[in-house]
Amino acid sequence: MKVSLIAVMTLCGRITPGTMGSREDRRFLEEMRAVTDAGLLGAGTVRNHDVEMRGPEGKLPARRIRALVSTSGNLPLEGRKIFRDGPRPLVFTSVAAAPALIAAAGERAEIVALPAREGALDLAAACEQLAARGVRSLLVEGGAGLNYRALQQGVVDELLVTIAPKLSGDRHALSLLDGDRPLGSPFLDLELLGFRQGDSGELFCRYRVAEKKKTGAE
Repeated sequence: MKVSLIAVMTLCGRITPGTMGSREDRRFLEEMRAVTDAGLLGAGTVRNHDVEMRGPEGKLPARRIRALVSTSGNLPLEGRKIFRDGPRPLVFTSVAAAPALIAAAGERAEIVALPAREGALDLAAACEQLAARGVRSLLVEGGAGLNYRALQQGVVDELLVTIAPKLSGDRHALSLLDGDRPLGSPFLDLELLGFRQGDSGELFCRYRVAEKKKTGAE
């Protein structure tokens, strides 16, 4: 399975507020959703935004899997479009949280329990679950915690990062990655595969993870 991580960030590395991207960047995200078999979102993004993971022309691809990750199982099941419209999402959660979430979600979502790994859910196991459902390409759509864990656990092949011509400076704004220790010694190396300048001055960059960790997801 090919795993791509996509994000738009300021020049200082902030990904919030999420309104910084242009219409061109939004189209790029929608186009990537159209050419991937599944998308993966963190619970914080679902709690803070009424996300649906729509593709071009505002459509929900009928066969694309919308997957969510929530260790605690704390998800706003009421009043969120992702639990109401389109194919029901697949929710990965912890073994401890699964029974209560299954009961609360009912038919609104499919719940799958994952083992723990490095203080979080095992994302390689999530990739195995998705591969068993026919997924060959996965788009990791954030937020900061999920981005960090996906790279820490070595499941990401490439990063698709849009650099907006903006600065934040807000220490409280989320960064592209949010973790408790460095990803490497001290860095995780990337290889620039290509870039282009957008009409609004954004840079659309594609990076390969130089040394992907060996995991069961490969």
